[in-house]
Amino acid sequence: MPQLSPAKLDRASSSSSSSSSSSSDRASVKIEDIKGGGGSGFIHASIVDNAGAESSGAGNKSFSRVWTMPVEGSSSSDMDESSSKPERLDKSKTLMQQKATPILAEDAAKIFDDRISAGKKLKLLNRIATVKHDGTVEFEVPADAIIPQPIPVDREEESRNGVCPDESIDGVDLQNIPLMQIVMLIVGTLGDVQPFVAIAKRLQDYGHRVRLATHANFKEFVLTAGLEFYPLGGDPKVLAGYMVKNKGFLPSPSEILIQRKQKKDIIYSLLPACQEPDPDSGISFKADAIIANPPAYGHTHVAEALRIPIHVFSTMPMTPTSEFPHPLSRVKQPAGYRLSYQIVDSLIWLGVRDTINDLRKKKLKLRSVTYLSGTQGSGSLGYMWSPHLVPKPIDWGPQIDVVGFCFLDLASTYEPPAELVEWLEAGDKPIYIGFGSLPVQEPEKMTEIIVEALQRTKQRGIINKGWGGLGNLKEPKDFVYLLDNVPHDWLFPSCKAVVHHGGAGTTAAGLKAACPTTIVPFFGDQPFWGERVHARGVGPSPIPVDEFSLHKLEDAINFMLVDKVKSSAETLAKAMKDEDGVAGAVKAFFKHLPTTQPISPDQMPESSGFLSFRRWFAFS
Repeated sequence: MPQLSPAKLDRASSSSSSSSSSSSDRASVKIEDIKGGGGSGFIHASIVDNAGAESSGAGNKSFSRVWTMPVEGSSSSDMDESSSKPERLDKSKTLMQQKATPILAEDAAKIFDDRISAGKKLKLLNRIATVKHDGTVEFEVPADAIIPQPIPVDREEESRNGVCPDESIDGVDLQNIPLMQIVMLIVGTLGDVQPFVAIAKRLQDYGHRVRLATHANFKEFVLTAGLEFYPLGGDPKVLAGYMVKNKGFLPSPSEILIQRKQKKDIIYSLLPACQEPDPDSGISFKADAIIANPPAYGHTHVAEALRIPIHVFSTMPMTPTSEFPHPLSRVKQPAGYRLSYQIVDSLIWLGVRDTINDLRKKKLKLRSVTYLSGTQGSGSLGYMWSPHLVPKPIDWGPQIDVVGFCFLDLASTYEPPAELVEWLEAGDKPIYIGFGSLPVQEPEKMTEIIVEALQRTKQRGIINKGWGGLGNLKEPKDFVYLLDNVPHDWLFPSCKAVVHHGGAGTTAAGLKAACPTTIVPFFGDQPFWGERVHARGVGPSPIPVDEFSLHKLEDAINFMLVDKVKSSAETLAKAMKDEDGVAGAVKAFFKHLPTTQPISPDQMPESSGFLSFRRWFAFS
């Protein structure tokens, strides 16, 4: 079956004051899921300005944002349906300009039905889902809709497949696990890498050999931690720069191509990371197991080809549940919560499946896959957050673990500048305000708002300048201290409260330090963490960055200063203090390994002290 060419981007050159348009500007495009700091991700689509689609008012043109979807890998019948004209998913010009068609019960059933072809599911998604400018997916569910529930888990079948059905990870014996060579495939920013460094170091403590494969930018950080390093493709600075620059806006054709190349470079570097010798020392390596985070995309496919177990850890919920919606979706009706995971997962999969299938055929020697839901694949999932903040949903089975936040100790080796220490000791604990590398549209105005809010509430404040350009004061203020990056685990215990973007890692550090928290979400999973913080009583309702104002920040600071909120933060921090997320992650990884078989002395490899996982699991 011939491979279809990538979908094309038609960008009409038009504006509200011009009636002319052109569709000559075309570029290859796919849906992109970009991983941001602390686990924040968002779905980004290439967009077409279709000036001639509609008219509104006297000669004014409205703009229809559309996604052009790929249909590679579909069956011949799918091609007949979908290759004759591009499939498009509307994306509104403004956040609430248009709404998706309400989902009927029969629509929901089709999305969950594996017997429905990819082409038909694609048409259905185009009709019912709208991708907003902040990268979230919006759809509506009628109040009387009946959403299909998942098939109950067959515990006996799990046991026959070698999966431990035990819900608890407390009984896992870490001492008697045969030694392995483990590769970690980690994509993202430094905030994404840090918790896996902590897990890798703990695995090493038990004698396992660990290679942490991530972007070359973090080589020194990984090696300094005492771990083996292997470079993955992709540059996190380019990925983050794209995310900051193009959040919800039309990227230029050259940027689309750059972003696609970044994604392909990452996916194609995964297999070498599992089996190539160390690029510096030449020491051989052959992975017995894989640990990965979701933005690696091809991780489950590489594990399938190598026939080795894989465990995925995430800081953002991706497993369907009826308790809350997917963080990248906008659905208010509880009836649509579970469905939101299927829709978001399908959209992400559509954006990478051509590259994944190319990898499967050319490098992994596997057949193409045509299903829509494929970004996570099979295997076990561990979530790296505190169950005291977000308890494990009751409809998640034993394959899912909530292990706790995984902290990497940076405070013990940090040497703060004397000026900062003196300022901290000169008065009351300050309020920390910072947004890391995220975009700030008007940094001068936001800085003025922050300073004025601190002054009105009579609080001292630390402003993290970050990449957003905050902190350009017209004149110095003795109650404001400007700083660059400082380890949160060192700084936050010296703070009264924190205000930040809501990345999972930053949220965790603030809560661990018993700091009441205000989250100013920009996109991705940040609103989810803002809502969880507020629901737990340790902070006010989140303030979306587009709604950031002096009035709202002042109210948020006053909310965090209430004794009851501080008491709630201290109670949560005390509960979290007894957690060891790193130990929980290690136990979860070993808990879900396939059933072992007795090991005879002649099975031990002669050239290495690491047990062959393939022999251990009786793989041919």
